[in-house]
Amino acid sequence: MQGKLYGYARVSTKDQNLDRQLCAMRDFGIPEKQICQEKLSGRDFDRPVYQKLLKKLKPGDTLVIKSIDRLGRNYEEIIEQWRIITKEKQVIIVVLDIPLLSDMREGKDLTHMLISDIVLQLMSYMAQMEREFIRRRQAEGIAAARARGKHLGRRPKEKPENYPAVCALWHSGKISARGAAASLGVSHKTFLKWVHETTA
Repeated sequence: MQGKLYGYARVSTKDQNLDRQLCAMRDFGIPEKQICQEKLSGRDFDRPVYQKLLKKLKPGDTLVIKSIDRLGRNYEEIIEQWRIITKEKQVIIVVLDIPLLSDMREGKDLTHMLISDIVLQLMSYMAQMEREFIRRRQAEGIAAARARGKHLGRRPKEKPENYPAVCALWHSGKISARGAAASLGVSHKTFLKWVHETTA
């Protein structure tokens, strides 16, 4: 009895779309209801959709992914997941972008197995390196922006026009800090922060 055909499509954020991966899987002939979609980072395999799919897979099934990095981006974990899927679960993995890793044929010889293992390790390594490169590039971009004096994150709350008058009343003891904050429409903490910035 021929096993079932599954697809797994993943992007890292909700803003990204899965269209390219889904089109490739439909062209491959995977039934729509058996294409599992997930929008979550590939830094590890603790993903709800992936874990649910893993439990569904049975010996003789085929799992299709567009590329290695859609499976994940952690070198050691990719190798381990590949072992679990192919060896323990006896499921065939087809990588559409790397035909050499796709084994739909009987009688795969040792040379082909060796080359496939080398390619798998190389592509898994490259997936992790790309992830680390993206993180490093983001960190460098943030550092460069800060060096230019660009503010990152939430913009500081601007002081209302009546801040000097209210602050003067507070300094003279005519109103409390909480009363001053209420008059300005801000939190007690924000008012004290403004006072500290003014006097620092």
